[in-house]
Amino acid sequence: MMKTDVLVIGSGIAGLSFAIKVATAKPEATIHVLTKSNNDVGNTIKAQGGIAVVVDKIRDSFEQHIEDTMKAGKGINDPEIVKMVISQAPERLYELINWGTSFDANELGELELGLEGGHSQKRIVHHQDLTGKEMETKLLQKAASYSNIIFYDHYFVTDIILKKQESSTTCIGVRAIERKMAEEVSISSRITFLATGGSGRIFENTTNPLVATGDGIAMAHRAGAKISNMNFIQFHPTALYTKNQHSLFLISEAVRGFGAHLVDSTGNRFLFKYDTHGELATRDIVSEAIMRELQRSGKKSVFLDCRHLNPEAFKNHFPTIVQHCLDEGINYENDLIPIVPAAHYQCGGIQVDKFARTSINQLYASGECAHTGLHGANRLASNSLLEALVFSHQAAGKVVEKLDSILVEKLQQEAALQIDQSKEENDILNKFEKELNHLMSYNLLYTSEENEKKKALVKLNFLDEKLEKLCKNKYLEFFELKNMIQTAIIILEHAIKSKFFNKKKTYKFSN
Repeated sequence: MMKTDVLVIGSGIAGLSFAIKVATAKPEATIHVLTKSNNDVGNTIKAQGGIAVVVDKIRDSFEQHIEDTMKAGKGINDPEIVKMVISQAPERLYELINWGTSFDANELGELELGLEGGHSQKRIVHHQDLTGKEMETKLLQKAASYSNIIFYDHYFVTDIILKKQESSTTCIGVRAIERKMAEEVSISSRITFLATGGSGRIFENTTNPLVATGDGIAMAHRAGAKISNMNFIQFHPTALYTKNQHSLFLISEAVRGFGAHLVDSTGNRFLFKYDTHGELATRDIVSEAIMRELQRSGKKSVFLDCRHLNPEAFKNHFPTIVQHCLDEGINYENDLIPIVPAAHYQCGGIQVDKFARTSINQLYASGECAHTGLHGANRLASNSLLEALVFSHQAAGKVVEKLDSILVEKLQQEAALQIDQSKEENDILNKFEKELNHLMSYNLLYTSEENEKKKALVKLNFLDEKLEKLCKNKYLEFFELKNMIQTAIIILEHAIKSKFFNKKKTYKFSN
């Protein structure tokens, strides 16, 4: 048994910025931050491009950023949320800078602004192609300076503990597995804050790390929280194609903003057939254009062409990408870079209000696991880090206001789980995950007919049932796969029910 005032699950930008703000305002409160791996593993640290902020008030404006966000999201964003997030952006950016985060500047000392697909102006603040790593490093350093923020690495949260009354349901803590000792623990908390990230590992190809298994979505769903728009999975169009590899290296959107061309195997730029913005069209348009070209040609990839760009300037802007390509035997000065779309960002998630509150009392969610209304059907590039900062800020203010009035509930002792892992069960998990990845493709989600989705849904439900029957030991890998399958089921259920994709035909390309 453990107890804390505030329990944060996840240590990316959403969880850390929230913890720092609560710790600052409530130095007497204890804040536990749980991560299922090391505290620097997750999607935040992998973010390359940057954070979208209106800095240049002469050429740019909040109104333009709002319009770009609404267009990218196909107009089903929440306009009030879009306005709130974008208008807070400069303040949240300068908080990061005050906490020690460094961003690239020009020769005049002004913030250097990049351009990405879907943006009408240069407004991407960045740190080379390592923006996420810079933010994560400085946020971890800042959090470590607070004595009341305590990190617990290698704690895998399995379920939310609820107190149910006639008119409401309240989160009073969680159950978790402490991986190093293979022990189960119950943790009581006044406030529980989900910052568990996305679900990319579900899919055939992804840019996400291995920890992105939809844990927060599945836990919240099992607890009865409202989940919205999970069918809106954004595929990033430019992941480095690597044969027989599941997790692919991301080639930042900013590379196309820098001037790279997208070409087919014959060297032809094909995007202008699909959108007048060409390489600077939004991610959904570019991804679907690539998939159509691959279907027509039968090829495994299309290509990024950077050969016409200034090589020194390119290397200075994208040192991580350049080095990774060189490690793969690809020289950007002479070679085309093979790319394919890969599952990248979960636009839907746990339904929250403008203070990041879920439909369950004392349970909050922020970052990629939350559905805030900002993104609509498709996230505008570099709006995700901004979203996490704003909603964690909103949540911190509300939590600080009410924390003292919440009692810590005493938890009942649960029967201990058997969490040893057998080789036979491990083989079953590997087999089931491959089946899951094979099912969850771009084509299933976006180009298949409803009956194909329903057939896949039947297979997923069968996998879910077999998993429970065949795996008697409830160890971490079991829960991860359980969460992935259950999240995939939600995605397909939402896709089948979605009026947007089933009826709004204008979203699809014309033949």
